[in-house]
Amino acid sequence: MTSNKALIIVGDATETVDTLYPHLRLQEDGFIPVVAGPEKRQFQMVLHEVKPGWTITREWEGYTIEADIAFKDIDVNEYAGIFFSGGRAPEYIRDDPDLIRITQHFFDANKPIASICHGVEIPARADRVRGRKMSCVRKCRFDLEICGGIFVDEPFVVDGNMVSGRTWHDHGHVMREWMAMLRAERDGLRKVA
Repeated sequence: MTSNKALIIVGDATETVDTLYPHLRLQEDGFIPVVAGPEKRQFQMVLHEVKPGWTITREWEGYTIEADIAFKDIDVNEYAGIFFSGGRAPEYIRDDPDLIRITQHFFDANKPIASICHGVEIPARADRVRGRKMSCVRKCRFDLEICGGIFVDEPFVVDGNMVSGRTWHDHGHVMREWMAMLRAERDGLRKVA
């Protein structure tokens, strides 16, 4: 049996639903969600929605969330998987050298990865999307493609050890697939390509 802990990557302006849904869903299956941020402190989340008649995302202040650990203190070997939450946070935290190191580990070790919405900006910055099919919010399509990824406009895409989705509206699909990967990883049933 491997670890029953999974990382959820956050920063200020992390999308609330993108973050809380996986946080609670992990617990339902006996996993320990570990919230990780640039520092071990409280982060302000936001709510994102494109209102009818609007062409841009409207943002409201959401709940706060406490990071259990700072990126620099993460021992990647303690975790079964990683979740890249959306919102505006990925744009601001993606250059963190420890987050890049962590991200590269999960891809290189073929561990279960999930990404939603703007979360794609982190693996793109870590140079781990080349040739990979991913779904993300349409405004991040350029970030994905310029870094060598393949954009798929579907509720979810599974590409090897990674599942991705467009927005929090797709969480049911994304979380179903990621949780299956995590259970198989934890229980030693997952085949590594």
